[in-house]
Amino acid sequence: MSDLVSLPEIERAAERIAGVAVRTPLVPFPHDPAAVRAGEPFLRVKAESLQPVGAFKLRGAYSAIASLPPERRERGVVTHSSGNHAQAVAYAARALGIKAVLVMPHTTPGVKVDACMALGAEIVYVEPTSQARADTAGKLADAHGFTLIPPYDDARIIAGQGTVGLELVRDLPDVDVVLVPISGGGLIAGVGAAVKALRPQARVIGVEPELAADARDSMAAGRPVAWEAEETGRTIADGLRVQRVGDLPFAHMRAHVDGVVAVTEDEIRQTMRRLAREARLIAEPSGAVATAAYLYHRAELPEARAHVSILSGGNVDPALFQDVLR
Repeated sequence: MSDLVSLPEIERAAERIAGVAVRTPLVPFPHDPAAVRAGEPFLRVKAESLQPVGAFKLRGAYSAIASLPPERRERGVVTHSSGNHAQAVAYAARALGIKAVLVMPHTTPGVKVDACMALGAEIVYVEPTSQARADTAGKLADAHGFTLIPPYDDARIIAGQGTVGLELVRDLPDVDVVLVPISGGGLIAGVGAAVKALRPQARVIGVEPELAADARDSMAAGRPVAWEAEETGRTIADGLRVQRVGDLPFAHMRAHVDGVVAVTEDEIRQTMRRLAREARLIAEPSGAVATAAYLYHRAELPEARAHVSILSGGNVDPALFQDVLR
């Protein structure tokens, strides 16, 4: 347990990101005041799509880079990511006046690539596998003296992402269930650490696509289980195509996560549509999965009243979004 991120570490990360990351709201959805007054179950959506980079990833990236000694910052940073973490590193590096190199799969949606380029980052394309991304980023760090900013398997990143949990418990102290998307596991690791420290009785439930359910398999096996890139690549949720959760996030998951729910591709699309039409919130497919679990898998969730789902990002390709809304 000593290797797990603590509440004081998350609170220090919150201090670092203050004024950079947005304290995102909890949006009622579906909006039914009468049901809430009657004591029925309700949902609040934590809209991380409202961050400057359109996703929660800014929290961990900025906190990690801002914590580096000046001499390491000056050499620049490198990361590997399917999109949102890369954009967050680019934004943080620009804010701090340092160089950023981003290793991205060539399948990354254009909207995410364009955003990274607009922030002045250098992009290196690789094959769409976790190993190719990590190997290339490591080689660049060794060759040029860059500091590697991992997307999820790092205590600094987990502490930064944990600020999402810190905020949601402070804004909704009686929260009963927190629904969190799972990719590499950095978000659910940090949120789980914060929520369980502040409200131990709350349940933390991970959510992922059925077509990329490696976290569900990992929790069942008691160890990280990898899926092939060809398998995870089938889901519309491009940000959740990581082939296995990280070792450190998995240790947090075993300590703090109460279950994992998998949602279908149609449920992801339907949720994106409903969030846009009913709540005026734009969710990329990866950002919609947690809300989809509440809408379509309530029977699999613990019996509870106050639910929060984390809408992790809204960087959706315009053509895909238009297709979903039809």
